Amino acid sequence: MRYGELWRQACRFGNGLRALGVGRGDVVVCRLPNVLEFPVVYYGVLLAGAVFCPVNPLLPGGDLAVQLGECGAVALVTADLGPAVLEAVEEAGTRHVVVAGDGAGAVVPGGRAVGLAAVGAGRGCDPPSAGLVPRADLAHIVYTGGTTGHPKGAMLTHRNVVANTLQNACWFTGTVPGAGAGAGGHQGVVLEAAGPAAEYAQRPGETSIVTVAPWFHALGLIAYLGLQVAAGSTVVVHSRFDVAAFVADARRFGVTQVGGAPAMLRALLADPSCRAGALPSVRTVTCGAAPLPGETFAGLRERFPGAAIVEGYGMAEVTMGVSANPVNGSGPRKAGSVGLPLFDTEVKVVGAGGAVVTGGTPGVGAGREGEICVRGPQVMAGYRNRPEETAAVLSADGWLRTGDVGVVDGDGYLSVVGRVKDLLIYKGYNVYPRELEEILLAHPAVRNAAVVGRPDAEAGEVPVAFVAAAAPVGAEDLLAHVNGRVVPYKRVREVRFVDEIPVSASGKTLKRLLRDLL
Repeated sequence: MRYGELWRQACRFGNGLRALGVGRGDVVVCRLPNVLEFPVVYYGVLLAGAVFCPVNPLLPGGDLAVQLGECGAVALVTADLGPAVLEAVEEAGTRHVVVAGDGAGAVVPGGRAVGLAAVGAGRGCDPPSAGLVPRADLAHIVYTGGTTGHPKGAMLTHRNVVANTLQNACWFTGTVPGAGAGAGGHQGVVLEAAGPAAEYAQRPGETSIVTVAPWFHALGLIAYLGLQVAAGSTVVVHSRFDVAAFVADARRFGVTQVGGAPAMLRALLADPSCRAGALPSVRTVTCGAAPLPGETFAGLRERFPGAAIVEGYGMAEVTMGVSANPVNGSGPRKAGSVGLPLFDTEVKVVGAGGAVVTGGTPGVGAGREGEICVRGPQVMAGYRNRPEETAAVLSADGWLRTGDVGVVDGDGYLSVVGRVKDLLIYKGYNVYPRELEEILLAHPAVRNAAVVGRPDAEAGEVPVAFVAAAAPVGAEDLLAHVNGRVVPYKRVREVRFVDEIPVSASGKTLKRLLRDLL
C-alpha cells in the first residue's frame, strides 16, 4: 500500500464514520492485530475527529466489556465477532460494530455489523472537517499495561501525539518530517505487506523496518507506526513474531532498523539464522517497553557490528517516549542507560518527601536515586474518569510522577533502577529487583527471570527469583551465581522454576501474577 493510497482510504473511512454519526470526541475502540487495515482505521478515526482507543485483540470478553464501558465507546472495529465480543458489545451498549474480514451483516445488539470496506465505500477522498483544538481535543485513550494493577485509560490530546511523534522522528532521523515530501521524498515510499513486492525499490538513505511490535500498544503505535509514517519508512507488517520469517524479510527488504522489547531481541539472538553480519543493512537497533539486560546489549553489539544499539524509556502516560540514547555520532551511547531527555522534555529525580535530587543540570545530584518525574508536551491530560489517580501522579504545573526509580549521571544520562512498587525493603535496606535479574540473565542456563518480594515477619521482605531455564540447572547453582556477586542484604533467598515468565503484549513482566504464586 503506497502512502497516497493510505491517505485516500483513511479519508474515505473517516468520512464513512461521520456518515454513521461518529465524529468529534466520540471514542472508537480498535481491536485489530498488525494488519494493513490498522493504519487505515487509525488515521481515519483521527481525521473524523474521533478518539482512537486501541485494545489487545486477545483481550478476554469481560475485560473488553470493561474497557468499552470505561471509555464510553460508540464504535468497535474488530477482526472477528466471536461470542465473547458480542457479549462485550451488548454489556457496554456500543452502538456501531465494524468488522475487518468476515462477519459483516452479523446481528449485533442494536443492528447489524458493518464491513470495514463498506464504511468507506463511495465516500470522498477529501479529509472530513473536524474543527479540532489540538491542545484540548483527545486523539488517543490508551490503556496502561496493568503490570501493577487494573489498567487505566491515559488521555492523550492531538498535541501530545504530534509532539511525541516529532520528538522521536527528529531524534532518530535527525530531520524534520515532511521537509522532503513532494521532492522525491515521502510520496514515493510504500507501506509494504509481507508478500510479493515486485514494485519495491528502496532508494539510498531511505529507511525500512519489519515491525512486530503490537500497534495496539503505545510503543508500537508511535514508534513503529506514527514515527515510521512521519519518516517515510517502508514498513513490512508482521502480525506475530516468528524469528525465521522476521530474519528472512529483514534480508529481503534490506531493513535499516530492528526494534522491539527485550524478549523479542533475546529470541532473535538465540536463533542461529541471526548470526553476526547476517543483516548488514541494519543501522539502528532500538529497545523499549522493558529494561535491556547487559548481556543482551553485548549480544546485539556482536550480531549487528557498526549499528547503533539504542535503549529508550517511556510509557503510555507520556504518549510513548521520554528519553533515548543518541543515534548518531553527536553523543555517546551508554549501556544500561536510557539516555538523554528527548527534545522539549524535562526530567528530574525526586527523593523522599518530594525533595528534588536531580533537576536536569548535569553533575548536580548525580548518582542519587529517586522517583523519575517528567514534564513536556507529550505528557497526558490525565486518566479517564479517574480524577483522584490523576491528581496523585500529575501536578498542577505539568510534572508527571512515573512510578519508576532512577538516577542521572554526571553527563545527564538517565538510568532506570526499578519500579517504586517493585522495591523490596529488607531489614531497612532498599533492594531493587532489576540488579538481581541482570545477574540471573547473565547465567547461560537462564532464558528469562524475574525477582519479587516475599513478605517475611523478621526481615520485612526477602527476594525470590522466578526462573525460566534454557538448560538444566539447579536452584543452588543459581543462588551461588547471584549471591556471590551482591552484598548480603541483596541475596536471593529462593529460586522457583517456571515454564515462562508472564509478560504483557508489549513485553513487560507481569510481576503481580508472580506475587500471586508466593
